[in-house]
Amino acid sequence: MKYIYVLFGSLFLMTACSVDLDQSPPNLASADALTDFEGVLNAAYYYQLGSVTPLAVMADFRADNARMQEAPYTEFDTFTNNLTTMEDQFFGPLYTAMYKSILSANNVIENSSNVTQVAEAKFLRALSYFKLVKSFGGVTINLSASPSLTDTSILARSSAEEVYNNVIIPDLNDAIAALSTSIVDGRASKYAAQALLGKAYAAKGDYTNAATHLAAVVNGASSAGISLKSNFNEIFGAAYENGNSEIIYATRITGSIVDEYSFGSDFWNWFVGDDSKSDLPVDPSLVSAFDASDAQGGGTDLRRAVTLSTDGLKAVKFPKEGGLGTEHDWIEIRLADVILLYAEALNETGSPATTVLALLDPIRTRAGLTSLVGTATSKTEVSQVISNERRLELAFEGHRWFDLVRTNSVNAAMGQSVNSNYHVFPIPVSEILATGGVITQNAGY
Repeated sequence: MKYIYVLFGSLFLMTACSVDLDQSPPNLASADALTDFEGVLNAAYYYQLGSVTPLAVMADFRADNARMQEAPYTEFDTFTNNLTTMEDQFFGPLYTAMYKSILSANNVIENSSNVTQVAEAKFLRALSYFKLVKSFGGVTINLSASPSLTDTSILARSSAEEVYNNVIIPDLNDAIAALSTSIVDGRASKYAAQALLGKAYAAKGDYTNAATHLAAVVNGASSAGISLKSNFNEIFGAAYENGNSEIIYATRITGSIVDEYSFGSDFWNWFVGDDSKSDLPVDPSLVSAFDASDAQGGGTDLRRAVTLSTDGLKAVKFPKEGGLGTEHDWIEIRLADVILLYAEALNETGSPATTVLALLDPIRTRAGLTSLVGTATSKTEVSQVISNERRLELAFEGHRWFDLVRTNSVNAAMGQSVNSNYHVFPIPVSEILATGGVITQNAGY
């Protein structure tokens, strides 16, 4: 079975990769012969590379930030079962890479005696399942380093709720308890785990628990050296990645190490229009959103020049300066994202509008804009303000579509009634066929 081979075989592929993704694998023995699990842990980090471009494209091209221009990729801009034709380039690589990361993490969790290694592995397993669930809904749960090669029943999909409750939440709680608050580039930390747990609770609609964990990150940030950069343009680009105080967790990327898919880490190519499927990828709706921000904020939103080309047709947030496009890390969690989500959680749990909107002031000031306090009063109005702010702050960082789904805003943003079946993406058909239908397809596909 393809899926089983994915689970079982990844231990014998690339079992090591340094934080800088530039070391050769030291461990090529079978799993039960290993005594040093650092290499296997690094493999779990390495396989995250396979999720970068799929999620970048899925999040912004499916939403109202970017658009495809060449068939069949235009299926991203419509909502039908034809999206399954994108399997080989997006859904398949994402699905496979995450289960390889999960299997490597499982091996560390079961066998390593190093508490920090186990905590990092639990963070990576939770991160992998979070990416799978928000993309596909319920998925197969595997918590074993040696899953059966004959019992296909273990491949049956669990519900999204079960994945959150039985894997993501407990794994992140364990990681929070054992990891350091120190931010080391490319490695999991306590605040990365706590931020991800807040995101997971928000995705579940549990804003009370989300607020608790997001608050811990926001309130503890300064003591851990986490802070908003004073200039928005100093967050992105190869020159600003190492030691960047705003980045809580990023998947490290370097051109010296290729991932398992030749197109797996070229997310920036899609944004700047270097892929012929979309030469001019920016959706005019995003340009209009920046225009509205200028008008409301009393000036020019400084994020526009960092995000969009002068003509507003391409996204330049991750510039290809000096041919270093392949050196851009993929930012998974940064402080502004956490602050905005914390504001959303407080609004959803009944905090006053003035309290909620005041949280946005540092982000707004950095963007050259005025405070939003007093511009909205009702819960619904404040929710829309936060949604607008997240769109402009986090454009092309892999958030927009998932934000729309979480806040039930898909129809309003897309200007049409979208069947909820298409809020998630299709399970790769190859996985369904390889398991004889034990893994089932999402409704509508």
